[in-house]
Amino acid sequence: MRKVIDLECDLPPDQHGNPRKLEAATHPPGYGDPERLDPLPGHGFSNYERIFTSRTDGAPAPEPSKKHGMSMADFLALMDRAGVEIGVLRAGNAIITDVLAQYPKRFIGLATISPHDGMRGVRELVRLVQDHGFGALRVSALYNMVPASDRRYYPLYAKCVELDIPVRIYTNMNYATDRPYDLGHPRHLDQIAMDFPELRIVAGLSGWPWVNEMVALLRRHPNLYADTASHRPRYFGVPGSGWEQFLQFGNTLLQDKIMVGLSFEAFGLPMETLVDEYAALPLKDRVIDKWLYGNAQRFFRLG
Repeated sequence: MRKVIDLECDLPPDQHGNPRKLEAATHPPGYGDPERLDPLPGHGFSNYERIFTSRTDGAPAPEPSKKHGMSMADFLALMDRAGVEIGVLRAGNAIITDVLAQYPKRFIGLATISPHDGMRGVRELVRLVQDHGFGALRVSALYNMVPASDRRYYPLYAKCVELDIPVRIYTNMNYATDRPYDLGHPRHLDQIAMDFPELRIVAGLSGWPWVNEMVALLRRHPNLYADTASHRPRYFGVPGSGWEQFLQFGNTLLQDKIMVGLSFEAFGLPMETLVDEYAALPLKDRVIDKWLYGNAQRFFRLG
């Protein structure tokens, strides 16, 4: 069985069906405006339902691996069956704190800090890392609409360098029709990497559809990496998918720069199915092991 470190190991709902996810993550522009009207149906984040449920072949969407949630023990059993030794968690900081207290060796917590909180946010990052074992910072312009290269993040990036922890930055086109589509453009990573050459950065979701630019930036900056989260692995090898350069260079010059995010909750598929799809890609066998485990082990300083 291949070993895996999953860069997007999202927790399923608990055994009572309660979600374990980021609180208030998707409020629209103007959130907090008391005069704002109710959201327009199908607009904003609800557009994701249309994007990811329509199918051109008429086939039904796959059944999720577990519909009604599960205990943490059951979730760990799922990870074990797929060879997932460590999962990287994105959720509310309080939820991750509880999980890390119980399973510190199985998960890496991403600390979500608002760029609007200034030095208060920096102190909170230090507290989460030093007191609760969080292993990285999470930055997602998709939710707060503050691009990752904005100066308000810079105190957080400087503290990441001091703490020797990496940052995972949302890098991808978004489908929420109430905000700009290019909030996660790879160009934002270039400025950050220039200003913080010691900062370890992983481009979460790998920058589709700007794949060629993502590949160029991965070659340009030594401490810039990418993960494949939220993309079905079998499509990386499909001609015309837009991933041709990513797969070509990920098998050669950039083979030490790519990590995987299974995103099993998003696809509703067993983790082992997604691992098998990675293993079936036209990659060298030793490169598959790097993508699945070795690169993330080195990136997160796991020894």
